[in-house]
Amino acid sequence: MKISIIGAGNVGATAAEIIVDRALANEVVLLDIVEGIPQGKALDIQQSAAIQYSDTRIIGTNTYDLTSNSDIVVITAGLPRKPGMSREDLISTNAEIVKNATIQSVKFSPNAIIIVVSNPLDIMTYIAFINSHLPRNRVIGMSGVLDTARFKSFLCAELSVSIENINTIVLGGHGDSMVPLVRYTTVAGIPITDLLPKERIDALIERTRKGGAEIVQYLKTGSAYYAPAASVVQMIDAIVNNRHRIMACSVYLQGEFGHNDICLGVPIKLGIRGMEEIVPIKLTEEEKIAFDNSAEEIKSILNNLRNK
Repeated sequence: MKISIIGAGNVGATAAEIIVDRALANEVVLLDIVEGIPQGKALDIQQSAAIQYSDTRIIGTNTYDLTSNSDIVVITAGLPRKPGMSREDLISTNAEIVKNATIQSVKFSPNAIIIVVSNPLDIMTYIAFINSHLPRNRVIGMSGVLDTARFKSFLCAELSVSIENINTIVLGGHGDSMVPLVRYTTVAGIPITDLLPKERIDALIERTRKGGAEIVQYLKTGSAYYAPAASVVQMIDAIVNNRHRIMACSVYLQGEFGHNDICLGVPIKLGIRGMEEIVPIKLTEEEKIAFDNSAEEIKSILNNLRNK
């Protein structure tokens, strides 16, 4: 298994470190346009592998030829958010970066599964999909995996229970319009509505929606990277080990959930071939309205991008 990560910033380098530590690949390639950065970080991670007793080899590069024949390509390249910026503020710059990264990655690794991390996530996943010319099962955005992790984390702290007890899923766009499904949220099988009042659940949902912005406000000069990197690795683990795991990811829709020609977070089954299927769950009227609002927001952004 060979995994290439495009972008050696905080998310890319942290993901590479976890992949190497857990020996999820035989070879990891860390690519960045800044000379010396991927090489230095790769060397540092390789030396840490000796402590972790991992035989995974990692190299840093500034050229795509060394990524050739990758099984998985992770695109993290792009500008991070700064305080006061929305994910949408990054569109113009990051769209061109992701487009180029996708074209080059597919040129050297035509059989790869592409995982998109760059923001705004659903838009960048769409950009990657249409420029890759790959089947939709092989272009997947990391959206609901991270949003679900944030919601679970907040619920865990609120209830003082083990994270292993909590099951939930977050659909829709990776932004303020995301749709945490309270109806599917349980703690050791107990509905969350039996354990918390509506106002507390609503407060935790709102904090989840603002989860990335909250971190940006603290960091001032950067954005979240530990949780996004861990989310990427969770997806990679599901693919590499063919776990057939159901996760919320952004994928290209062809009529599912009532939407076409858009990438949006939905429950998918993830395995060695990438997306094996979109899991058809029924939404309540309230959930469907929230999901549709999220979709319309993404469509509006896409239309503005097309008209530029």
